[in-house]
Amino acid sequence: SSFYAEYGKQWYQRRVRGQANTIYRHYKRTDKQITWFWQFVKEISDEQRSRMLQFVTGTCRLPIGGFRELMGSNGPQKFCIEKVGKENWLPRSHTCFNRLDLPPYRSYNVLKEKLLFAIEETEGFGNE
Repeated sequence: SSFYAEYGKQWYQRRVRGQANTIYRHYKRTDKQITWFWQFVKEISDEQRSRMLQFVTGTCRLPIGGFRELMGSNGPQKFCIEKVGKENWLPRSHTCFNRLDLPPYRSYNVLKEKLLFAIEETEGFGNE
């Protein structure tokens, strides 16, 4: 398996712990967009999962302790999903804060399309 796929597999295996160690801003854990986000993470390939992690955090690998030990520019910084924007916007990331700005998409298919576009278009950028 590729370098990216191995780290994507680790992220998937820690997904449940990742959900518990995720901060939601202007979303609730039970909102459909959050349910869809974690469904998306479950359904994509290990390599795509690793690219998603890199898109949001700036690195394709989780720390040894998993999500709870993610670091930001000012020390420990949990993974964060924030409701920002409109349905036609692409998701944005703030790697210094491990934050994903996830617009309030109206369907799973739109969320999937926009997230795939975002993570695939970041290919080629170096790791921090």
